[in-house]
Amino acid sequence: MLDSTGEGIYGIDLSGRCIFMNRAGAAMLGYTPDEVLGRNMHYLMHHSYANRDLMPICECRIFKAFQQAEGCRIDNEVLWRRDGTSFPAEYASYPILENNQAIGAVVTFNDITERVEAQRLRLAAQVELERRVVERTSELQKAHDRMRRLSSHLNTVREEERIRIAREMHDELGSMLTAFSLELNALLHRYKAEPTLNQRLQDMLVLSNDAMESLRRILSDLRPGVLDHLGLWAAAEHLLREVGQRSGLKVQISIAPELERVRLSRQVETAFYRILQEALNNTLKHAHATSVSVSAWKKGTSIHLSIRDDGVGLPAGEGRTIPWAGTQSGFGLLGIEERVWDMGGRCTLVSEPGHGVHIEIELPEALSA
Repeated sequence: MLDSTGEGIYGIDLSGRCIFMNRAGAAMLGYTPDEVLGRNMHYLMHHSYANRDLMPICECRIFKAFQQAEGCRIDNEVLWRRDGTSFPAEYASYPILENNQAIGAVVTFNDITERVEAQRLRLAAQVELERRVVERTSELQKAHDRMRRLSSHLNTVREEERIRIAREMHDELGSMLTAFSLELNALLHRYKAEPTLNQRLQDMLVLSNDAMESLRRILSDLRPGVLDHLGLWAAAEHLLREVGQRSGLKVQISIAPELERVRLSRQVETAFYRILQEALNNTLKHAHATSVSVSAWKKGTSIHLSIRDDGVGLPAGEGRTIPWAGTQSGFGLLGIEERVWDMGGRCTLVSEPGHGVHIEIELPEALSA
């Protein structure tokens, strides 16, 4: 029965001498069974660690099986062959008992070289995979950072272009429309006695005033003068009032008293204003809301801005109660997030179908300077 099994099996007495060994075990060690009988198995096959440091017999866990009458199973040591080479082995040692007294031990062992090599290859593959993941993640992060820097640069360029266009439109179109209106008023006084012509001139004056009002609205969208002269909070109140008048939305704004006189950097004020503008545009286009409220407050050195509507909300799965990386609803919300990131802030979106959208923005250390 011993010779029919493929794993090595041998027995030792209380002195550690071999009392039997099967053919498979002897072959693994490079001996015949007769050659190992009577020999001390520790000194024959278990005398050193894998690094060739000698193993004292008192540390031999095979012998501890009968010395302490406790079995053990080990898979992190090596056994040594006749030719001086070693192989990783898995072995178990259990005491042989007679009248409840240990009279020796029986040991089974296997060569686990293939398993250890497979584990080594698997570990090496895992390390290589992790290295590639780290490398790829670093590349993606660099690409992501480049894209965000590009986005920030494009926002800055876009804002500068808006300022330039608004200035040119104000200086050229504004002056021409003003001169045109003055000429029409002069003609009205001159031709008071001609009702037909006078009526035509009045109609032209109405069109001129409408064009002037449209120009003012376009200039306000491009770059509101109140933002540069009176600051963010006055510009926000002006924007909300205009949106309410144009759309019929019920609007409400609440600015904490300690923020009313605070002026932020031009970049931050512009970004906050564009965020508010984009959020209101989304509300008007998609929310079917009846009211929108805006509030701003400070917490320590941080500024918080909240924009909330009572509209239909985002489709299921697109609203998040944690900082989000854009949604499928369009580029408006993604643009808001990019602007917030550019300022070093955090953006949170909360929405459920039928319960509106709530956007909250936190800009840390905004008041630390």
